[in-house]
Amino acid sequence: MRDRFGHSQYLIRRQVLKLFGGAFRVYDPSGELVLFADLKAFRLREDISVYADEAKLTEILTIKARQIIDFAAAYDVVDVTKREKVGTLKRRGLKSLLRDEWVFMDAQDDDIGIITEDSAALALVRRFLTNLIPQTFHAEMDGRRVCTYKQHFNPFVLKLEADFSEDFATSLDRRLGLAAGILLCAIERRQG
Repeated sequence: MRDRFGHSQYLIRRQVLKLFGGAFRVYDPSGELVLFADLKAFRLREDISVYADEAKLTEILTIKARQIIDFAAAYDVVDVTKREKVGTLKRRGLKSLLRDEWVFMDAQDDDIGIITEDSAALALVRRFLTNLIPQTFHAEMDGRRVCTYKQHFNPFVLKLEADFSEDFATSLDRRLGLAAGILLCAIERRQG
C-alpha cells in the first residue's frame, strides 16, 4: 500500500456539476489521485467520508460535525482503518466573522495549532464585495508555519493547494492537515 500521506504538497479539487452534496479529489504532486472525499447531502450535520479512490470501496477517514448547527463547529477526524481519532478541527465562531480562524486539536481535544486566513482586509473584501479573490490560509503549530492552503483563481472550479513543505519535522499529522483542506473547500466555499 502506498503512503497517501507522505507527500509535502497536494491539490484538492472540488467536483463540478454535482447536484447534491459535494465531492473532492485529492491529488499528489505527480497528479495521481490519492483520496476521494464525499460530502453527504441532506444531513443535519456535516458528514464527509474520505476514500482511497472514486470507487468508494475503502473508507480511510471520516470528518463529522459534533453538533447539528453550530457557528463554532467542531469536526472530529477519525482514521477508519486504524479505528482511532486523529484530532479535531474547530472553527472559531465570532473571530471568523471578519477573518476565518480554525483550531487544530489533538485526539484529546487539546489545542495544538491554528489556521488563519491571510489578511483581514482581503477577508472583508471577499465577504462583502467579491468572492473572486482567492483565499489563502496559514497553519501554525508552536509559532511555526506547518502548512499553507492556497486557493487557485478559477470562478468555476475550486482548487486548493495544500503545501506542507515548511513542516520539516512533520509536526502536523498529514491526515489532519488534509482533512482541514477538504473542510476548507467544503465549508468556506459557502461564504461567497
